Amino acid sequence: MDATVAAAPADVASLRRQRRRTGLIILGVALLVIAIVAFLWWWVYASNYQSTDDAYVAGDLVGVMSQVSGTVVAIDADETDRVQAGQELVKLDGTDARLALAAAEQQLARTVRQIRTVYANRAQGTAVVGQRRADLDRALADFDRRKNLTASGAVSGEELGHARDAVNAARDALTAAQKSLAATAALVGRTGVADNPDVQAAATAVENAWLNLQRTSVRAPVTGYVARRAVQLGERIAPGTQLLAIVPLERMRIEANFKEVQLKHMRIGQPVRVVSDMYGGHVEFHGKVAGLGLGTGAAFALLPAQNATGNWIKVVQRVPVRVALDPQELIRHPLRIGLSTVATVDVRDDSGQQLAAAPHDEPVLTTSAYDMDRKEINARIAQIVHDNTRDGGAATAE
Repeated sequence: MDATVAAAPADVASLRRQRRRTGLIILGVALLVIAIVAFLWWWVYASNYQSTDDAYVAGDLVGVMSQVSGTVVAIDADETDRVQAGQELVKLDGTDARLALAAAEQQLARTVRQIRTVYANRAQGTAVVGQRRADLDRALADFDRRKNLTASGAVSGEELGHARDAVNAARDALTAAQKSLAATAALVGRTGVADNPDVQAAATAVENAWLNLQRTSVRAPVTGYVARRAVQLGERIAPGTQLLAIVPLERMRIEANFKEVQLKHMRIGQPVRVVSDMYGGHVEFHGKVAGLGLGTGAAFALLPAQNATGNWIKVVQRVPVRVALDPQELIRHPLRIGLSTVATVDVRDDSGQQLAAAPHDEPVLTTSAYDMDRKEINARIAQIVHDNTRDGGAATAE
């Protein structure tokens, strides 16, 4: 009886040790499995992908500004509206511009008539030179006849002196006429009325006044959505005043800030997967690394950190990485500037470049909204010159 009671505690202790040993084995196996899974996760995913949730949607804010001063009389687009490149957005009062154009056209007409007078003076000067040359020839002939008759006493010395004075006066008159003709010729050169520099300057003033009138209609430089409107009806604006901003949808991109330790294998052109907080994980955007920043956010801050202090603490820095997105995906699921995202870069292929090897072959952004067809004003200028030219056409240099 006593032996049986003594054996029972020994069996319980043995059973406890066996359970403890089994538990430790299970725990060890579990830790080993976790370590293997963690290693496999690192080997398959973590070492091949770099991810950050410090990523935000960025885009271009294309400012719309006026090139001339004026009073706003109409606003044709408001915030959130879609606009096309070349569409009129703001209309300015064009009364002053129209008056300036009319004044420039009148000045062009006056200039053409003044140049016509110069051409007429040149023709008159040519005739005067011919007349003065004939007078000189006649005076020389008279002087020669009297000089030959002086020896025979048929002509007195006093009469010969008068003939000599007449020759000198005719020669001086010819010289004056030639100089006057040369001065007139210098004014007109070898051009016609339409090609005269003064007429061209007046024509340029007309064209400039016409451009100012056209610019009272402020147009959209790109296609996109109005994001910020600052202009108000009736406001008097000056050239260079930003009226509103346009965001081109297809130019949306991601500015992902990666830690400096994540950039070792990151290269331009690597594929990127982006998930936006706006749409959640069921919508993925795909893009490529477009470029790596040339400085950390702290270095480019308005007040950069001063590390030359006694209580310096090392902080892991972040470098902005630009990610270009697929335009078709942006059309299906539009993003907004400033939205939070998670960007994951596939860094398995690190054979690319960290920095761009060559400049862009084409402009990053371009617009033709400010190009104007000047055929209308050129025809108007030609008509003004034609109507104010002597014979209904451009006079030409002789």
